[in-house]
Amino acid sequence: MKKRILACAAALTTAMTMTVTATGCGALAGDEAGTPTVRVWLMKGSVSDDFLERFTRAYEDEHAVDLDITLQEWTGIGKKVTAALHSGDAPDVIEVGNTQVARYAETGLLYDLTLESVRDLGQADWLPALKDPGSVNGVQYGIPWYAANRVVIYHKDLFAEAGITTPPKTRDQWIEATEKLGGGGRHGIYLAGQDWYTLAGFIWDEGGELAVEKGGVWTGTLDTPAALRGMAFYQRLQELGPGPKDADEETPPQAGVFAQGDVAQIIAPPSAAAAIEERNPALKGKLGFFPIPGKTADTPCAVFTGGSDLIVPEKARERDAAIEVVTALAGEKWQTDLARTMSYVPNKASLAPVVEGQEATAAMAAGAARGRATPNAPQWAAVEEANPIKPYMTAVLEGQDPKRAAKTASDRITRALAG
Repeated sequence: MKKRILACAAALTTAMTMTVTATGCGALAGDEAGTPTVRVWLMKGSVSDDFLERFTRAYEDEHAVDLDITLQEWTGIGKKVTAALHSGDAPDVIEVGNTQVARYAETGLLYDLTLESVRDLGQADWLPALKDPGSVNGVQYGIPWYAANRVVIYHKDLFAEAGITTPPKTRDQWIEATEKLGGGGRHGIYLAGQDWYTLAGFIWDEGGELAVEKGGVWTGTLDTPAALRGMAFYQRLQELGPGPKDADEETPPQAGVFAQGDVAQIIAPPSAAAAIEERNPALKGKLGFFPIPGKTADTPCAVFTGGSDLIVPEKARERDAAIEVVTALAGEKWQTDLARTMSYVPNKASLAPVVEGQEATAAMAAGAARGRATPNAPQWAAVEEANPIKPYMTAVLEGQDPKRAAKTASDRITRALAG
């Protein structure tokens, strides 16, 4: 790895960034004449120090470039990326949330990677939840990097005591098991009333949508028959536990509720297991994971899948070298390393076997094969900010007419998407 002096650490601190490789912001021409420097923004928490060091060392040894990798905070990143895209000093590669690509593409300042970067990366096998949000009007601006999604985390001892030897694979089996797990001071499931990401999966599983676009106009669709069926199943499941009807999964944090030891299941990313075990070390080794069951045994439920894409700004100074970096990060070698190191789902369904033996990650990968993202509308962030879906869910769970409540929420989504 080429070493350079951190000449501007104070400036980086002021900018709330942290350079994690031995590079500096004042030596962007490379330490050798003619050696380009590719500047990369990654998000804090996306990669470990050891992965980043492995990748940087190997890549610099194999290519005639220097990598200047900076970690950014998620808080406030939207404005920071937008400002960078408009500036004359944009980084060459930027990691962005998979649902953020449309927002940045609207600036007209992202480079079209449709032909130059995807043809040799097996794009036909990319996870839809990463590929689809990265494509805007048929142009691939975001290259899928990694994914993560919710699974069912369960208490193995409580399952065994209830005589349940294998996790359920269908919705009907899931309801039956959850009913059996309840009683005697124990709860079959804890599902907060406003866990709208989980609801989205049930809606998609029924063939519904949160919103649809026609002729350039986005419309909320929670009041369609399919979406209402998804809400009906959510209500049926939620009523089997003590989850509050008027709060989300962080109020109180459901990991803390599960850690008390009398809840058999929660729906959460596998990373919640660490928080559970931290609160109750006695549960170490007693947590299991399975994909959210679907309507049939051979097909897990559709599930909201988050993660990251990699973009290249139109104004990137080292565009060709940047595309090579993206190609490496999205390719099989480093996808395998990243998935095993960080317990992520790789960007292609065909790479799912690389996490076999990792129960939690394998459960995620099974769900991610049918993963979805939120509507690919530039204004979707405004919907999440106002979030009319949450009060809609509470209204239904508290006994209001589902169709009327859904129509109210759909109208609010439509207004938010109109900007």
